[in-house]
Amino acid sequence: MRYGAIDIGSNAVRLLIAEVNKEKVPFKFKKEALIRVPLRLGDDAFIHHHISDAKFDNMVKTMQAFRNLMDVYRVSDYMACATSAMREADNGDEIVVACGKVGIDINIIDGGKEAKIIYSSQLRDNIDVNKVYLYIDVGGGSTEISLFANAEVVASKSFNLGTIRILDNQDSPEIWQELKEWVRGVTKPYKNIYGIGTGGNMNKLSRFANEKEDKPISFAKLKAIYDYLSSYSLKDRIHVLGLKQDRADVIIPAAEIFLTIMKVGQLKNIVAPRVGLVDGIIQTLIDRELKEE
Repeated sequence: MRYGAIDIGSNAVRLLIAEVNKEKVPFKFKKEALIRVPLRLGDDAFIHHHISDAKFDNMVKTMQAFRNLMDVYRVSDYMACATSAMREADNGDEIVVACGKVGIDINIIDGGKEAKIIYSSQLRDNIDVNKVYLYIDVGGGSTEISLFANAEVVASKSFNLGTIRILDNQDSPEIWQELKEWVRGVTKPYKNIYGIGTGGNMNKLSRFANEKEDKPISFAKLKAIYDYLSSYSLKDRIHVLGLKQDRADVIIPAAEIFLTIMKVGQLKNIVAPRVGLVDGIIQTLIDRELKEE
């Protein structure tokens, strides 16, 4: 049995096709195909609050391609979730209708639902009930933060602060201050707090820190990686360091967000489990199947 997961983000659109093994409970899945298309809807949504005709057209073409791929792979169920950019575009609902006509039904979800879907994926199985965690997901348009204690969510908030917003100068001192005050407030009662970071930029930062396996990254180590990346021009981050064009620019503001949260929350370290919204969507579909059975 195969499931499909579509993540319509502010920077890129992704399709994950996963094969689910139903022989044992809990069901396990392995990734069969992962396609990423850098549509960067956030550039339109955060500045003009409207998706341009060109990107609207590319979005529909991408969904048509994803529909064809899922048909070829014989996907039995799928879920498509759109996040910050589609939430803010005044023609987001029109895009949903147009994509529905090519066979993809899109759910525009809020930041809280986005965070819940992501940490439903395998994160819950890897949390030590005796530790306190600050879960941080940094995207193109928003940052979701949740505090876990005793393996339960104590507090959760979504901030309109993301990598594309920062690059487009659509952030503000007020939103940075709001984020700092919230993190300071929720972390104050706890002594030792560990970070969990998700999103494509955190995954890439983690690979800079740990080539082969994922290990906790200290504030000092992440700051050193940030300084190293910042020392290269955008052009050299692409041609010398080998970063994709649509990763080479956003990775800098992403590191700034993670460093700010780590410093204010006094996190001991941060680990990147290298899962994202598409992994969470697959897990959500699996949970639905288990409930029905």
